[in-house]
Amino acid sequence: AGAAGMLLPDVPDSYGGGGGTFAHTAVVLEELTQAGVHFGFSIQNIVAHYLLAYGSDAQKCRWLPRMARGDLVGAIAMSEPAAGSDLQGIRATARRVGDCYVINGSKTFITNGWHAGLVCLAVKTDPAVAGWKGISLICVETKDLPGYRVGAALDKIGMHGQDTCELFFDDVRVPAANLLGGAEGKGFSQMMERLPYERLTVAVGAVAAAEHAVSITTKYVKERTAFGKPLLDLQNTRFTLAACKTQAQIGRVFVDNCIERFVAGQLDDVSTAMAKYWLTECQCRVIDDCLQLHGGYGYMTEYPIARMWADSRVQRIYAGTNEIMKELIAWSL
Repeated sequence: AGAAGMLLPDVPDSYGGGGGTFAHTAVVLEELTQAGVHFGFSIQNIVAHYLLAYGSDAQKCRWLPRMARGDLVGAIAMSEPAAGSDLQGIRATARRVGDCYVINGSKTFITNGWHAGLVCLAVKTDPAVAGWKGISLICVETKDLPGYRVGAALDKIGMHGQDTCELFFDDVRVPAANLLGGAEGKGFSQMMERLPYERLTVAVGAVAAAEHAVSITTKYVKERTAFGKPLLDLQNTRFTLAACKTQAQIGRVFVDNCIERFVAGQLDDVSTAMAKYWLTECQCRVIDDCLQLHGGYGYMTEYPIARMWADSRVQRIYAGTNEIMKELIAWSL
């Protein structure tokens, strides 16, 4: 992917990226989604944008070109066994000792974790401070790092093209210079500022998946016969696909508007939450209806619609559950 120039399309070319905007990233993501390829492309981009937003020039020059080439795989480690949506509840710690941080704790559900050479890690640098104020982000280079351990790959329902695992830190020492943002205690606000990018990425993939589901299902019902005629000749089939196509088209208009506003620096957090919530719900509805039109074959993993159905479910969970998205929207009322 790096050799093909697919990684970091919206990172400046001075750091090895494609020099484009989020619109370019959206195009790549849509094509990957329609091809059924899920290899952690989005996570690589998300980590890169944490570096772009908060990293020093030395950090950017050290890590971004390697990430763009695909020589360095990035992961973002926020969630813990006892802290998912409630990021203020994280327990992993980083204690300053001289010119190093000593890190202890664990993270879970980490995409790219198995292959990650660079982990953007959310930790408590001041455990005495309650809530979000003591959280910081530290970049951890994992190669040959004493005390760092990767757990077994987690057995997921879908998204089998990308690894997801637990990470363990036992007195792991990293340079204090790896702190993002130049000062401790900025981590929570940094995560809140960058989550809209992640949520818009999820929304883009949701629309692309819904559109692709309609496309492959339309082809299937034209070829598959029942009662002596193509499935498309049945009114229920036509009406179901008409509703699915309409929902996908509404989603396309919405997400394209969000992309345009995001590139212009005008997309607000509430709109991003709406996009993530509504479009992933739409994705799951459309794919489920399309699977139903495949009949028993839709439940067989050799058919793309079955894999799409399994892959789609997590979209309503990661990057902030849809219930959290509704809360964010409700707060704006």
